[in-house]
Amino acid sequence: MTTTSTVAAGRRGPALVVLCFVQFMLVLDDTVVSVALPSLRDDLGFSAAGLTWVVNAYFVAFGGLLLLFGRAADLFGRRRVFLSGVALFGAASLVCGIAQEPWHLVAGRFAQGTGAAMASPAALALITLLFPGSEERARALGVWGGIAGLGGTAGLVISGALTGLASWRWIFLINLPIAVAAIALLPRLVAESRAGRPGRVDVPGAVLGTGALVSLVYGLLQTAESGWGDIAAVGPLVLAVALAVSFVAVEARAAEPLVPLSFLAVRIRAVANCASFLFSAAFFAMAFLLMVHLQTVLGYPPLTAGLAYLPYAAGMLTGLWLSSRAVIRFGMRRTLVASFLIGAVGLLLLAGVAPGDDYATVVLPGMLVTSLGCGLGNPALAIAAVEGTTEQDAGLGSAILSSVQQVGGAVGVAVLVALAARAQTADPSEGFSLALTVAAALLAFGALLVAALLRKGSRA
Repeated sequence: MTTTSTVAAGRRGPALVVLCFVQFMLVLDDTVVSVALPSLRDDLGFSAAGLTWVVNAYFVAFGGLLLLFGRAADLFGRRRVFLSGVALFGAASLVCGIAQEPWHLVAGRFAQGTGAAMASPAALALITLLFPGSEERARALGVWGGIAGLGGTAGLVISGALTGLASWRWIFLINLPIAVAAIALLPRLVAESRAGRPGRVDVPGAVLGTGALVSLVYGLLQTAESGWGDIAAVGPLVLAVALAVSFVAVEARAAEPLVPLSFLAVRIRAVANCASFLFSAAFFAMAFLLMVHLQTVLGYPPLTAGLAYLPYAAGMLTGLWLSSRAVIRFGMRRTLVASFLIGAVGLLLLAGVAPGDDYATVVLPGMLVTSLGCGLGNPALAIAAVEGTTEQDAGLGSAILSSVQQVGGAVGVAVLVALAARAQTADPSEGFSLALTVAAALLAFGALLVAALLRKGSRA
């Protein structure tokens, strides 16, 4: 069997570029619709409830199907599942771009999320196997994690620019060239790889695990709309808990489980995934809350609000450049602690933004510090989460990390946005400030978790 680790070194760099561009596209679509929602409502006639599903359909499919397709990639071929996912994502983007009815767009977004759930864990698994050495893997995953983190920020900028200057349809149609290029180039750069021994899909585990994730993400998203006391939110969350308990029981007895319970017994993976949950919760919520704050409190139009995020990308790129170097030089533990604490300081600075504040002297410093922490932490978390994965379980490790990030983001948005709404009084900044202060506390707790549980000198 040919594996990706045997690919000529000269092709690994171009392969990394292709995989990173695709991941950028997938993460970008987490946020790219945010600024365009009013235009979508006006053009297609969405109801208020229906409009939320333009965002939620992507989150539910992406977050809910990751574990299933991560394991499928290990069993049936990572390159095959990746290319299938990119093809589905591209076709779904076309459907979204030419949508004439609300249901066309919602169906397209669900298909986009499904394609993303196929492609994302397979891409990270391919990178893990392409770069087996610890230092070269750290650099490659540093680039991958940083570019993925930039995707979320770029979605807000691109959405504001395209919606303001052209049409909301282009926020979807711009995906097509990337998808076509990836499908054309990757087979020439990366050989197929799969688990070293044949296996089969754990169907009961797949049904229970996927059902638990879909129910959890759906329930959390509903809480942001209707509150924690509504049966529409509580019902799916209760179902998610029941399915998760059943999933653990089934996996403990399965001959070939979807997620071997021993997989997270490796300390660095367990800590990395717990820390990723907190990290994603804080930064997803920050991106949502700050965009709303810029437009509704500071009065920025959509294009200006999108452009206001450009400096965030500069901080992310700086953090990306530093991350893998810091892991190699100072170790995983110190790098993660620093990234979490820097991010917490940035969020506290942003929490002080009030109506009438100047962008350059008040908003910008907080954005730059926050983005530096985010850029520094994203790649380091990816490196730690796939530590020690092999040809057998690279897709699984990637899928678990991606699932944790998606669910963490959904939790952060649901809980912190609801907290901001309830704390808001006559001053609209009070809820915003409280939510970002809590987000900073989550990062501070993450720093303590990493400092206490990761071994000193851990280089991952």
